[in-house]
Amino acid sequence: MNTSDNKAVYFKREALKRVVDAFDKGTLEKNAYRIPFEVIPPDSKSAVRCCIYKERAVFRARTLAAMGCSVEKDDEATSLNDYAKQALLRKAVPEVPLTVMDIACKGCVKARHIVTEACQGCLARPCQQACKFGAISFSDGRSHIDPDKCKNCGQCKAVCPYNAITYVPVPCEQSCPVDAIHKGENGFAEIDFDKCISCGHCMDACPFGAIMERSQLIDILSQMQSSNKVCAMIAPSIVGQFDCTLPQLMTAIKKAGFDKVTEVAEGADITTANEARELVERLENGARFMTTSCCAAWIQAVKKHLPALKEFVSHTKTPAGYTAEIEKKNGFVTVFVGPCVSKRVEGMEDPNIDFVMTYEELGAMLDAKGINPAECEDTPLDPKISGEARYYGVTGGVAQAVENAIAGKRPFKKMAINGLDKKTMMLLNAYAKGAGDFQLLEVMSCKGGCIGGPCTLKKQAAVIKPIKDLVAQSPKVPCALDEKKETK
Repeated sequence: MNTSDNKAVYFKREALKRVVDAFDKGTLEKNAYRIPFEVIPPDSKSAVRCCIYKERAVFRARTLAAMGCSVEKDDEATSLNDYAKQALLRKAVPEVPLTVMDIACKGCVKARHIVTEACQGCLARPCQQACKFGAISFSDGRSHIDPDKCKNCGQCKAVCPYNAITYVPVPCEQSCPVDAIHKGENGFAEIDFDKCISCGHCMDACPFGAIMERSQLIDILSQMQSSNKVCAMIAPSIVGQFDCTLPQLMTAIKKAGFDKVTEVAEGADITTANEARELVERLENGARFMTTSCCAAWIQAVKKHLPALKEFVSHTKTPAGYTAEIEKKNGFVTVFVGPCVSKRVEGMEDPNIDFVMTYEELGAMLDAKGINPAECEDTPLDPKISGEARYYGVTGGVAQAVENAIAGKRPFKKMAINGLDKKTMMLLNAYAKGAGDFQLLEVMSCKGGCIGGPCTLKKQAAVIKPIKDLVAQSPKVPCALDEKKETK
């Protein structure tokens, strides 16, 4: 995995890799405590904080998260070995998908506007004139902002002719679409899980890597080591994430120890057919519109923050849900492999999805096992899966698939929400009250779609072409209205 100079990403993935390696060697329970020392040795040049001791403490927290433990509940006196033992013995996956490492948190100051040295002390005082709260004064030849009066409206910044006023955000708080993250009494980030929709935006936004998922890697590895048959269900957005073709990656995943690898795009074709029929039925019964249901963070947003939209959400299962249902009937332990955090919540709610693994975790597993996907032979792909299903991970892909499945037999307007943020949450509220001229609304929590998820390995620009190439080689989705029964 190429992490370039991003130390936050490097350390996160290194913790995952070390846990997998120790598990495979059978040394996790005895030597987990050594992992921070091995990654940050006495002569380490990897430390970016004040000293190697704090760096080790931070990496200890990362190791806890990589083992699926809660950093918030760490008493520090408990050895990593003891936590490893607990992880190896647990029977259920962690209920809370995210954990905050306060030792890694910068404790950012309150978001605010500040006047920089670029201020020229304008005679016209446009910033002072624009402020409605009397927060701006003038002294010593420049403007000053009183943080106690400032409302962060940004009007002063907008009118400054020299761009001398800048906004200093708190990245995790600014990225959260539902205001679920805030500073605790100790000044460090805390997540309110009653509000959290597990979109992972805060984790992606934090430049210090202070927020991590509570990994299910140990649980998955334990299943792979048992007599159970384990199936890796890979999301459509996995295409292009690794430096290999999809057929090569499927072989690599099998080499890692999975008994079967299946494309979640198989379930996406079922979702498309059922959602197309549901949309037509709803519109014929007078519904204003219907929203898609495949994004788990979107479903959590409706449950916790947008109850007025509940009646508009499709009742169709997600592609992961349909795929897991198939593999459960085949006798497999199911592991969804995808780019997001919110699927962990879906996995807890869907009895057919046993575990969830991210692309970062899969990459760490392959690295730890010394498997290079680019050197693997091809595993034949299912020739029946449509190109539309394989395009589900890109914004607009789900709505386009439904439109193609309806095949013009019931014309409708479609629209896509390309990422949840504070503005789109307000917009969605407006749609619930009657705004909007569309009949199908696709909602993706991440900008760009699943390919913009917080646990991806590559930038969106790098994966679009491989996805489109695979889509071009795949068959078209059939018309769903030719069959009246729900696709199983």
